[in-house]
Amino acid sequence: MATNIPGNLKYTKEHEWTLIEGDTVTVGITDFAQSALGDIVFLEVPEIGTNLKSGSTFGVVESIKSVSDLYSPVSGEVVAKNSDLEGSPEKINEDAYGSWLIKVKINDAAELNNLMTAEQYQEFCNSSH
Repeated sequence: MATNIPGNLKYTKEHEWTLIEGDTVTVGITDFAQSALGDIVFLEVPEIGTNLKSGSTFGVVESIKSVSDLYSPVSGEVVAKNSDLEGSPEKINEDAYGSWLIKVKINDAAELNNLMTAEQYQEFCNSSH
């Protein structure tokens, strides 16, 4: 059961969280996702300047159990990446919402309407198990 779902964030069906600040979206993986993955041992995210398409893969997160693709919640350009996590990916397990992966300058704000609220994400998590 997903219990830690901050209300100020928006969510995707691929279990990414987004923090929307103007035309920049910060992206991470949810507490539900890190819990399902188990101990995270490797993370790969794109370089700054990479252009992403909404719904396309932008990297991978690897745990002792599996390898999972990361999917971009929006289209836009990567303007920052959390280099700290590349050396210490286990920080995602310790604090999923404090451990952002990338920041994206969005091309089309209308794409934000496709994201779920905390309540919708809670329902999605509950119904998918």
